[in-house]
Amino acid sequence: MSEALLIKGARLIDPVAGTDTIDDLLVMDGKIANPSEAPSDARVVDGTGLVLAPGFIDLHTHLREPGQEDKESIKSGTAAGARGGFTTLCCMPNTEPAIDNSTVVDFIKQQASEAGAIRVLAFGAVSRGRLGKELTDMEELARAGVVGFTDDGAPVATGHLMQSALLYASQLGLPVMDHCEDYSIVKGLGINEGWVSSRLGLAGYPSAAEESIVARDIALSDLTGGHFHVAHLSTAGSTDMVRQAKAKGLRVTAEVTPHHLTLSEEWVLGTHGHVETDAAVTLVAYETRAKVSPPLRSLGDQAALIEALRDGTIDAIATDHAPHTYGDKATPFDEAPNGISVLDTAFGMLMGLVHAGEIDLPTLVHRLTAGPVSVLGQRFAELATLAEGTPADLVLLAPEEEWQVDASTFASKGQNTPLDGDTLRGRVKLTIAGGDIAYDGLNGLSG
Repeated sequence: MSEALLIKGARLIDPVAGTDTIDDLLVMDGKIANPSEAPSDARVVDGTGLVLAPGFIDLHTHLREPGQEDKESIKSGTAAGARGGFTTLCCMPNTEPAIDNSTVVDFIKQQASEAGAIRVLAFGAVSRGRLGKELTDMEELARAGVVGFTDDGAPVATGHLMQSALLYASQLGLPVMDHCEDYSIVKGLGINEGWVSSRLGLAGYPSAAEESIVARDIALSDLTGGHFHVAHLSTAGSTDMVRQAKAKGLRVTAEVTPHHLTLSEEWVLGTHGHVETDAAVTLVAYETRAKVSPPLRSLGDQAALIEALRDGTIDAIATDHAPHTYGDKATPFDEAPNGISVLDTAFGMLMGLVHAGEIDLPTLVHRLTAGPVSVLGQRFAELATLAEGTPADLVLLAPEEEWQVDASTFASKGQNTPLDGDTLRGRVKLTIAGGDIAYDGLNGLSG
């Protein structure tokens, strides 16, 4: 964007400074500048009634490229991220080939540079080919620029491999993220073990299958001193273990997804979370678009996650955006892949918590910005503030605007959301990345 942009009278939330004020903000030369220095020809946006915050940072995104471009590409995924208010996406290594060497990292950097929308950071694989047998060359990957390690899409296969990964990663100052799932119990399952799985006659994914690996990895973090990050935490029991680990001073952090915070196991019944009659359940059940791993849990688990998000036990919200084709999901429930397309809807989903009084807006902004930075490291701190002189990574939000989800209009190739047709309250209006407009929902910056 060649011209300066002055946003006037918006509610500015800066999670690093801890401020929440009505003020003006100037974007000039790719940086946040003092609004008193705005040139006379600056483009002006009326921010009255809108919220201006640092651009969201997603710790956990599946961009599918290389190898699965029918599901998503870096270009389509970053466009969806911008529409969702994200200015930084951390892509997962379950690509084909996996992100297990510097050549693939360089390819992702190049594709992201050409896409030009928003920043893309990469997590490198823990094991070569994500096969769970031998460690990748972590030093090579770190030199190439990865921000952490994970075999996401699968758990780190053994305790020995996780111990080694934590030891090596700690020497590089990087976290190890784990998809905590005991494959010997639940591989491939996408529904919580509970009343819904019983009602539908499906094998269920018990909480213990997640919690046993969380416990293993916390113990290994204690042993090695390494930074263990829990991906898509989903149960009350896992939450309690993370809380206790933090109380002991261990290097343990955790993320939670918008869908685990706002959707429950009842969504698999196909009635958008509502349970009315057996007839309705029978007609529309086995909703594959609500099949995820870990699965959507009980309302009790959901309440525990929200409480942990509020009190800081859970550091960050991460989308686990997992796009699939229509054909992928248009199969019997047991055969459908796990995953929800989230980037386009994340903010609207999360604002439901704010409108319900479950969490306040400044805390929500923190968990989408400063919270992820606490996992990635302070070298990224300038991405989570509105301080003058920092990169102009910004999002302008309309907290009260209602809109209907229409998956056919998503920027993402993945239209696999059970929210299709639902009304959300809270919408992204403008996303600015490095001073450039990455998404404009203001009708050409009218204001």
